[in-house]
Amino acid sequence: MQSVKMYTTAVCPYCIRAKQILKSRGVAQIEEIRVDQDPEQRKVMMDTTGRRTVPQIFIGQTHVGGCDDLMALDGQGGLMPLLNAV
Repeated sequence: MQSVKMYTTAVCPYCIRAKQILKSRGVAQIEEIRVDQDPEQRKVMMDTTGRRTVPQIFIGQTHVGGCDDLMALDGQGGLMPLLNAV
């Protein structure tokens, strides 16, 4: 299974939902980067993604986007193939 990295904040309901979706699809470990605790990481996130909102989700080297993007990818049947890509 591909590695999953997610930029988050503590009280973000979209971050919580995204983690729930990923865990329901078998993701056992998520590298969580809390941008509310480390403002420099928010800058890194913004420079990398061009977005300032959380969550920002990476599966392997692929930037999926936010929670809505993750839900859309899952709904289109694209999440599991991306997670299971070699």
